[in-house]
Amino acid sequence: MEQVQLHDWARYTPVQRFQRYGLFALTALVVAWALGSVNIIWAWVWDAPTQMGDLFSRMVPPDPTHLDQILSALWETVNLATIATALAVVLALPVAYIAAQNTTPNALTLWLGRFILVSSRSVNTIIWALLFVAIFGPGVVAGIVAIMFRSIGFLGKLLGEAIEEIDPKPVEALKACGASHFKVVLYAIVPQVMPTFFAVAILRWDINLRESTVLGLVGAGGIGMILQGAIDTFNWQEVSTVLLAIIALVVAGEIVSSYLRRRIL
Repeated sequence: MEQVQLHDWARYTPVQRFQRYGLFALTALVVAWALGSVNIIWAWVWDAPTQMGDLFSRMVPPDPTHLDQILSALWETVNLATIATALAVVLALPVAYIAAQNTTPNALTLWLGRFILVSSRSVNTIIWALLFVAIFGPGVVAGIVAIMFRSIGFLGKLLGEAIEEIDPKPVEALKACGASHFKVVLYAIVPQVMPTFFAVAILRWDINLRESTVLGLVGAGGIGMILQGAIDTFNWQEVSTVLLAIIALVVAGEIVSSYLRRRIL
């Protein structure tokens, strides 16, 4: 009777194993090159846990002496994020319309809309804030404009993609009936993108609420200005109070945004 020869089972073939090991080795080389090209003072890295422990010990207990000012700055931060989001939504709608291939009037407006979206998203909010602090001076106005400019790209990009993915049949039906362009947009496009519009607007407000907490570090208003002042004066107990207030604000913003999504969507 002929015997059947059994072979050891292997998950990967020799070629696949070679490719995987080669990928791991390449990744290790890239990481090693990146670490070698960065000037890292390793003595400070090894000493970081000790310094963190010392810093946190100075933050305990939190100092509520200026709690009224902190709460006022938190409310300013909420208003900053809300106003900036509302303005960004209004400005992002026409940009999204001309950036969508199925609604843009021509190729020139298409690339103009996409240029606005790309340029807005390419610059971080902090960079926008530094720019507008130099223009408007320190304060809430610079923060509102900075967040607004950053949000236009985010909102316009997602809304433009939603417009491109609409069902074209209602649009064609209204055009066949002789409806005006305004009515086509109002009755065929808007109802299809409305859920995405509300979802994206709520999401961006939540993001802006988080980003507005740090704009004060560059003088653009909000709770970050109190945080920067406490750090500059080495008032670490007040720093811990501000940080706890920021965490509470972010958690509250998450709760509110989740509630709005459930109610609206």
